[in-house]
Amino acid sequence: MEDVETSVREHSFTIHGEPASKANSRKIVLFGKRPALIKSEKARAYVKQFEAQCEVLDDLFVGDVGVEMTIYYCTRRPDLDESVILDCMETYIYKNDRQVKEKHIIWGGVDKEDPRAEISVRYL
Repeated sequence: MEDVETSVREHSFTIHGEPASKANSRKIVLFGKRPALIKSEKARAYVKQFEAQCEVLDDLFVGDVGVEMTIYYCTRRPDLDESVILDCMETYIYKNDRQVKEKHIIWGGVDKEDPRAEISVRYL
């Protein structure tokens, strides 16, 4: 593992918009005669929303991290799924989502007016 400044370092932020479930966010398309899986339109739209709202940290987290996330959805229907958000944080918050060694994912409830993910990342 790389040397990591072990001072208490934490970064908290909020991303507005309802994340797509990664399990349900793939569709099959044909490239010529070859089938391939790509992200759904909802997942691609969420990635764009995330990128527009998330600042790139000057010093990315480089060691093992823990993530706490509270996700608020528009309805009760979606599965609680943080995987698209973890993918989106690569190169914005940390170098690679393999650094995430601890997760606390909370269903925050329904907020039709402001679906969002409240996220906190810290060194372990």
